[in-house]
Formats: sequence, C-alpha cells, structure tokens
Amino acid sequence: MKLAVLKESKVPERRVALTPDVVKSLTKAGFTCGIESGAGVESGFYDNVYEDAGAIIFADKAPMLQDADVLLKVNAPTPDELLLMRDGSSFISFLYAYTVPELVSICVQKKISAFAMDAVPRISRAQKMDALSSQANLGGYKAVLLGANALGKIFPLMMTAAGTITPARVLIFGAGVAGLQAIATAKRLGAVVEVTDVRPETKEQVESLGGRFLEVQAEGVQTEGGYAKEVSAEYLQKQKQLITKHIADADIVITTALVIGKKAPVLVTAQMVESMKPGSVIVDMAVESGGNCELSEFNRTVVKHGVTIIGESNLPAMVPVNASELYAKNVSTLLLHLANKDGFKWELEEEVTKGSLITHQGELVHQFTKEILAKKV
Repeated sequence: MKLAVLKESKVPERRVALTPDVVKSLTKAGFTCGIESGAGVESGFYDNVYEDAGAIIFADKAPMLQDADVLLKVNAPTPDELLLMRDGSSFISFLYAYTVPELVSICVQKKISAFAMDAVPRISRAQKMDALSSQANLGGYKAVLLGANALGKIFPLMMTAAGTITPARVLIFGAGVAGLQAIATAKRLGAVVEVTDVRPETKEQVESLGGRFLEVQAEGVQTEGGYAKEVSAEYLQKQKQLITKHIADADIVITTALVIGKKAPVLVTAQMVESMKPGSVIVDMAVESGGNCELSEFNRTVVKHGVTIIGESNLPAMVPVNASELYAKNVSTLLLHLANKDGFKWELEEEVTKGSLITHQGELVHQFTKEILAKKV
C-alpha cells in the first residue's frame, strides 16, 4: 500500500501526520510512504530525516495523491486535495464529518473511503488510536501555561520576608481529558483548583488530582462516548447560578466543555466576565466550536472588562513535536488495525471500523453523521 502525507494547510497548524520514527516502522511493515516536501518542518522533522527513515519526498503533491492508496492527514483534506485523489482510494484524518457536508459529498462522488480519527470509538482496545485524547491532553497542559503567562501573578503560595503571596485560584469547566490535564498542571504549579462538569461521575477523578468538584444538583444530562450529548436548560441554569459565586474569585478560568454534534454551550456570560477581577484570564478551549465564553474571539487574545480572554483554536499545534509524535502513533495504529501492506481488511461490522468509517463505495455509511446531516437539511 502506498501512503501519502501532506503538509497541513489549515491555519494555525504545525503538526504533521507521520513522524520519521513511525515512517520507519511502517516501511518495515511493507508500506510505501510518500511525504510532501516540508510537511514536517514546523514540527522539527526535516525532509532528509524522512528520507533516512525510508520515505520518498515529493516536491509536488499532485502525482503523490493520484498514486496513493491512503492519504494520512491531521486535518480534513481540502476539496482540492480530495479532487486530486484517485477514485476509490482512502484517507484517515480528523474530519468531524457532520460539519463538512461538502467534503462528504465529494467523497461519495469519488467513492473515497473516509476514516475519521474523531469518530474512533472510545473503547479500551482502541486507546492507542484515540487521537482526540492524545491531543486534548496536550491542549489542557498548554491552556494552563498560556493562562499562567498572561496572568500578572504567580500560581503557588510563597512565603517571603516581604510578606506572603496567596496561591492563584483556577476554575476549570469540564473534566474530560483536557480538563483533567489542566487540573494536574495547575496543581503542579501550586494553584487552588475548582472544577465543574455536567457528568457527576467525574467527581472522583477531579478529587484524585487535588481539585475541588463543584457539584450541581439537577437532572437532565445525557452522555455518549465520554461527551455530553444533551444538557437540559434547567441544568445549565443551576450550573450558572453555582458558577457565578466562584467565577468572581477566580484568577484563571479554563473552559473545555463540548457537546457532540452541537455548538459549544455558553457557560461564561458577558456579565460573568464583568464580575471577574481586573487582570484575570480566561482560556476558552472550545472557541473553535463556538466558544464557552460569550466574549471570546476565534484565534484572538482580547481584553474585555479588564479580563484577558484567550481564544486559541488549536492548542495542540502549539506543542507540535509531541503532538505530532502522539498523533502519528494514533493514526498508524488505526491504519495497521484496518489494513496490512496488501490492502484494507474491510471488516465493516467490526467495532472500530464501523465507528470510524464515514463514507465507503459511494455511500455515506456512518449512522451518526447521517442523522446530524439529515437534521440540517
């Protein structure tokens, strides 16, 4: 099988789908790896290192795509890239297919088999393929560092001859992978950490990391695959009342809340921002999905009501070396689960295959994507 790796065109993006070490292992397994020239430069991986690992470097992506059996990317292919691909070929990348019906349409027309890294089932035997978790983990870490850098005070308690410095207070919305890493990082830096999440089962994990769980006593939360699928208006109202008391005392607020298939819920209102202390910081990790903070701006850092609001949409790309290393392992593990050097197994009822395959042989086959897109028509 011939694999193709492109230089990512999305802005801001510094990751690459395969690293030289993973290219070496795939080459040993019998795959041929084509790499677009410069694809790994932003992650610190240069063309000569890929060549030493056994890859073929292409100055022009068109012939590489037309000849490839499988395209591997971090972000979804562009329409132009899909049109360059051979009919009946495949790709593996993050896709969020329900947000890009035009790409789904091209895949159907060209009979391209599209596998979405964001749709890999979150089951124990697929943990090594779970790119959502590997990237969110790094994002949670980086969010705390960005917040700490923008804050005009230190995190830990410090007792000096000139007086005692009280620890910073960090409030985190969401105790998923990103939120848990943010808790751990903020605690390591010495902050007092409070956490709210719609899933009561996360309380034990929060407390095991040293965070204080702010519990909302209300019904109306449905979860699926580790994400909130539906949150009632009553719950959100009670959560808002609880958070209003704590947000005014926070030095840093980090929001990570996502609802699968929907716009991110607004958890921090303009009124809440106005109640915060001058010089405090909000890091909105959900900004790409619409934002958890009413005043955050996509890919911008702004100051409103004296509060710095950071709206970086791609935090993993800010640590591209580690992010690329982890993603390359995720995507290659999925590839080796689905295929060998001679081709795909096409075990269409197997759980990982069925969960991640979006389009195949000219049809949209992914049930969840079908349901979401049908609602948008």
